[in-house]
Amino acid sequence: MLAEDTPCTTSSGATFTAPAGWTVASMANMRLLNPPEADSHVALVDVHAEDAAGAVATSWAVYCPDFNRPLMMTLPQAPRDGWEEANTFVYETSPNEKVAVYALACRAGGTWTVVIVDTGLATLNKRGAAVGLILGSLRPRGYHRELFAGRTVQPLDADRIALLLDFVRGMMRQFAVPGVGLTLIDGGNVVYQGGLGVKSAGDPAPADADTLFMAASNTKALTTLLLARLVDEKRVEWDQPVTDIYPDFRLGDPETTRQVLLRHLVCACTGLPRQDFEWLFNFATATPASSLALLGTMQPTSRFGEVFQYSNLMAAAAGYIAGAILYPGRELGAAFDEAMQMRIFAPLGMTRTTFNMATAMHGNFASPHGTDLDGRTVPARMDSNYSVVPVRPAGGMWTSARELARYVQMELSEGLLPDGARLVSRDNLRERHSPQIPVGEDATYGMGLVVSKRYGIPVVHHGGGLFGYKSDMIFLPDHGVGAVILTNADSGSHLTQLFGRRLLEVLFDGRPEAAEDAEVAASQRLNALAKWRERLVIPPDEGAIANLAARYTCPDLGGLRIVRRDGATIFDFGAWHSAVASRCNDDGTTSFVLIDPTVAGFNFVVSVHDGKHALIVRDAQHEYLFVEAAPSN
Repeated sequence: MLAEDTPCTTSSGATFTAPAGWTVASMANMRLLNPPEADSHVALVDVHAEDAAGAVATSWAVYCPDFNRPLMMTLPQAPRDGWEEANTFVYETSPNEKVAVYALACRAGGTWTVVIVDTGLATLNKRGAAVGLILGSLRPRGYHRELFAGRTVQPLDADRIALLLDFVRGMMRQFAVPGVGLTLIDGGNVVYQGGLGVKSAGDPAPADADTLFMAASNTKALTTLLLARLVDEKRVEWDQPVTDIYPDFRLGDPETTRQVLLRHLVCACTGLPRQDFEWLFNFATATPASSLALLGTMQPTSRFGEVFQYSNLMAAAAGYIAGAILYPGRELGAAFDEAMQMRIFAPLGMTRTTFNMATAMHGNFASPHGTDLDGRTVPARMDSNYSVVPVRPAGGMWTSARELARYVQMELSEGLLPDGARLVSRDNLRERHSPQIPVGEDATYGMGLVVSKRYGIPVVHHGGGLFGYKSDMIFLPDHGVGAVILTNADSGSHLTQLFGRRLLEVLFDGRPEAAEDAEVAASQRLNALAKWRERLVIPPDEGAIANLAARYTCPDLGGLRIVRRDGATIFDFGAWHSAVASRCNDDGTTSFVLIDPTVAGFNFVVSVHDGKHALIVRDAQHEYLFVEAAPSN
């Protein structure tokens, strides 16, 4: 077992990094990497073949000679990091298998290096950063990656701003994103601020710099900023046990509870998994207090500090505990809201930024949009976004491009406000950037912020995603440059992910990769959607519907009612609902799959439990059973 991340080579001399805690076995033209879990393997195989398909077939024969799983789709990739050609092969799986199987074939010259990922879903979810490290560090022999360290940063003048705006407009067209709020900062000053597109598809009202969007997980950085101010005031310490600060804090595991320090609430390093279904399904009756109590039912799935595992509930706890320190005795949500308003939003001049859904949607705001089954971007319901209200320190902030940029400017000024007053000490501001857990090659997670040194310079960012909203904020602390980008569509995730690369290209005259990556991503998106759609039966198969009860209940996720309306079958969870399709899985089971925009993809497998109709839904590491309920009176 490797004690630390270790540089390795394949038989052809391609380089990669093997993760700490894994084992590496070398055998002829294959390197076999194994995590501690026995159900998962990553194989790197070097072969000579005429094309990617031949290379993958030969590699499977080396790794698993009796492999015969059906191929679902092939997705061409934009070749990067010295590779001349790259393709991903994704294989069919059934939900009850709880596995993920895919292969990445990369060519340099006449040699293909094929990475086979054959893993249990729970392990992949838990060790996704480690798998990402292997894939992200894979480069052909002799290749040196592009670095911007030592290069002169170019000013964001009118020409370079135009390049960035052209990129955003182009991606909005490619991915049918209705509206964007955008701010660009150079030298700590705003050099562009505005909106592109519209607030709602079909309505000509334009988005602008003051249009409110849901910023989702970008909220976390501002929540940890509140913690930093409390540390400045010596009310708490970063390395103070949380149970000393808030004695009622509990996780499902007493030993993990004892280890959690204040900094660990938003470090994604405690071993607690991403377990979102409880709050996503039960939000109608949830409160901040019940959300904190829910943590007491959750068990770690890895050792403390072992791997990156994102937890929204832990981040919510950070905010609510901060509010309780400042306003003891008040309801947790009200205390947090007041603390953020008085200690963060007001000093930063974020006068319209709010956690109040009704207030946000009363004026200038962007409506959510999702993707329908034909790949079109369409207006979506807001109902599922109310799920974030009981956990709002993790992602419930509504803000605009203008106002979120004020936070980024404060980061770039190392804690100073525009008038020169200090909001937070430099040391405690920067402590939030300190590495808590690795998330990939040369990238670490701090406290609500990711710091990447992939290009030889520190780049700090965080993304956000809720139902119909995707966003990102990015800043280069050594260069005084930053940006905020907010979108009102699920397809906006492609824009937010690629915008950071385009920004660096423009600043450092880097290789023009982002535009090609966007074209490839647009093609992949539509192809993947079409392949997914092929297996769905809409309206659902009548024989499958016959195996449904009228009502179900799940002790962890609440109730479910089956509704037939206008030829559609609807799964109604009370506070939200969706039409469903049926799907016949390769193992003979039947699934009902949610198909409404923004919630499409939730998969419920038909089952039987103690002689009753049942449905099973899973996240990557947990299984939930809905069992037939007695008819209501």
